[in-house]
Amino acid sequence: MKHGKKYREVVAGYDRLKRYPLPEAVDLVKRMAFAKFDETVELSIRLNLKKSQTVRDTLVLPHQFGQEKKILVFAKGEKADEAREAGAEYVGDADLVEKIQGGWLDFDVAVATPDMMKEVGRLGPILGRRGLMPNPKTRTVTFDLKEAIAELKRGRTEFRSDRTNIVHCAVGKVSMDAQEIVENIDSLVTEVDKRRPADAKGSFLESVAIASTMGPGVKIDMRNGR
Repeated sequence: MKHGKKYREVVAGYDRLKRYPLPEAVDLVKRMAFAKFDETVELSIRLNLKKSQTVRDTLVLPHQFGQEKKILVFAKGEKADEAREAGAEYVGDADLVEKIQGGWLDFDVAVATPDMMKEVGRLGPILGRRGLMPNPKTRTVTFDLKEAIAELKRGRTEFRSDRTNIVHCAVGKVSMDAQEIVENIDSLVTEVDKRRPADAKGSFLESVAIASTMGPGVKIDMRNGR
């Protein structure tokens, strides 16, 4: 693959095979970011999982970044009032289901009370493809709307392993303080490690790497410098 002059300049002296201590890896990624926009720092964790296993959960990173998400809540009656008071941008029941079926998708995350899931389930083909379907595993199907919305407003992040057993997740912006990115990475890796299946054997976290949007991947030695 051919790269441009700027890319070749920033990676000069960088060893793509070396595993760097976390603080050093973050500094290197920040230094190698060359785009004119504020690049996102992406973390990739390769896990040792069996075919039947997956890792999925949520957390609130210590340091937030990016724009606040627009929250939609499927709820009725008092729970709908609770959602509005908690700051949800859109609240409704059958009216919202119908609106989404008509093609409207101007929101970033959907939450639903359990009693609404029969109706919301009809939106599976639409919301599922976009990763917007409410799910108990990510605490977006709940009667505790106040707490769920508060966490989402604080930047609750979902992580999940894909078909290749890799967890991909944004952990910051290159403009952020390096220590803040380090703390976000450490927090996420710790949470992923806690989700190790009981019957998993051998090393669970096979490899960890970070990269900016346009930059190269940098491998991290999580045993050294966390």
